[in-house]
Amino acid sequence: MTPVKVFGSVAFTNVARVLVCLEEVGADYEIVDIDFHVKEHKSPEHLARNPFGQVPAFQDGDLMLFQSRAISRYVLSKYRTDEVNLLREGSPEESALVDVWLDVEALQYDPAMSSVFFQHRVVPALGGMPDEGIIGESVEKLRKVLDVYEARLTKHRYLAGDFLSLADLSHFPETYYFMEMPYAAVFDSYPRVREWLEDLFARPAIKKVVSLMAKDFSG
Repeated sequence: MTPVKVFGSVAFTNVARVLVCLEEVGADYEIVDIDFHVKEHKSPEHLARNPFGQVPAFQDGDLMLFQSRAISRYVLSKYRTDEVNLLREGSPEESALVDVWLDVEALQYDPAMSSVFFQHRVVPALGGMPDEGIIGESVEKLRKVLDVYEARLTKHRYLAGDFLSLADLSHFPETYYFMEMPYAAVFDSYPRVREWLEDLFARPAIKKVVSLMAKDFSG
């Protein structure tokens, strides 16, 4: 079977999200790097893959997809087995809960994390000064999200229930970078959240993608 193609650098969190799903299901894939330094993401060839000029783009035969969470759903659905059913297909109730917490990740958790990362890592790289006010506001927003997570994870092992799902896996890329920043101590007040994250980061699929992210980002 021809490997699927993932267009984009592993250092990008949205690319890493897709790769961990491919690793979890054991699918063959090829990473096609997109060089942002020469604006390859804005080239006609890449815009044909992703009309917003972003990464990732994803190709499976004649099918071309963009948007990392949609790609992740496709991968987990196509390669689903009885042992690896990370969308909980077959159970409307469990599947709905996966969608709920995936939306929470996308709309609540990720924006707060991304804002801190942008100010702390991207702004200085562009020659600017981080806005500590924005960072402080974002960390406070994150605290409110973590309050909800702590309560949820006190009752269940994972976010959607007592089963691992895409809702959990989708958190790891932003969290990986956040944990290397000075603001990571915010998690110290949430012991159940920390246990959940330790559980996630111990997974072989996440370890594999983290190793690729670290190598790609340092390069």
